[in-house]
Amino acid sequence: MALANVWMLIAAVAVVLVALGVGVVVGLRRGGRARGGDTARIARAERLRTLPAFRRALARRALALSGILALGAVTTIVAGVVAARPMSAQTIHPVNTSRDIMLCLDVSGSMTEVDVEVLTVFDELLDGFEGERIGLTIFNSSPVQIFPLTDDYDFIREHLASMTQSFDYVDEVPEHWVGTLNGDGASLIGDGLAACTMGFDRPDDERSRSVIFATDNEVNGASIVTLEEAAAYAAAKDVRVFALNPVQGKDADVSAELAAAAEATGGAAFGLRDTTTVSDIVTQVQEQEATALRGEAQVVWTDTPNLWIALLSVGVLAFVVVLWRVRL
Repeated sequence: MALANVWMLIAAVAVVLVALGVGVVVGLRRGGRARGGDTARIARAERLRTLPAFRRALARRALALSGILALGAVTTIVAGVVAARPMSAQTIHPVNTSRDIMLCLDVSGSMTEVDVEVLTVFDELLDGFEGERIGLTIFNSSPVQIFPLTDDYDFIREHLASMTQSFDYVDEVPEHWVGTLNGDGASLIGDGLAACTMGFDRPDDERSRSVIFATDNEVNGASIVTLEEAAAYAAAKDVRVFALNPVQGKDADVSAELAAAAEATGGAAFGLRDTTTVSDIVTQVQEQEATALRGEAQVVWTDTPNLWIALLSVGVLAFVVVLWRVRL
């Protein structure tokens, strides 16, 4: 603010100097014309000054000069305000939707052919959310968190795109498998679901929590936690599981087991290629009651010079017009 005051003072001084300069130039020009003999001496001029017409002209002249002085002063003040960059303050209370959604993706070998489709569905899901926090955890024989819960959707889309591109791998160990092969076996569904459930932070907050769980449920090896135990753990944490099954309907036992686990948490199971998959998942997630979380109040300052610039323009125009009229 101190810098703004300095600029206001500089602008005011500049306008005053310009006005004085204009006045001096006009005065010198008129004085030069007077000394050049363009005027004539009048005898008994005091009688002229008593004439009503002369008095009215003199009053108009004094009024015009007063107007010039007043307009110059007002314009100087307004110019100083514009130079100081007037700003207005607005207090904002950010409100975030209290829904957390963890995307949980099985990246085992049996899922390789469909993982790109799953990631495409995940990306489409983002279009239906606004304000929800999204996280991504992948698993095979061990789970890896790709990114924690965040509402930065550009960041989320960037990582989903990177994951999708990583499936075109030529290396011995593709990027999307790094850290997911630290255990024995493959596609350890129970461990994966438990890890995704543990990815929710702020346990004391009343928040809606959901896991969108994409797997074909083809377990190979002994997991630490079974699918039923992981589902019970999710239910105990008030986490609903929405299973996304790429082989829905092809293996009745596998589909039934996955659907039962999801329904035990209050969620549901969907086929990956069902035409209503995305809209159904979004609808069910958003049906969960969510409270508006008011963030810390923030004061936002914005420039508001428009009115003052308009006043300055009007003042300068009026000053020039009155000055021109007086000279006439």
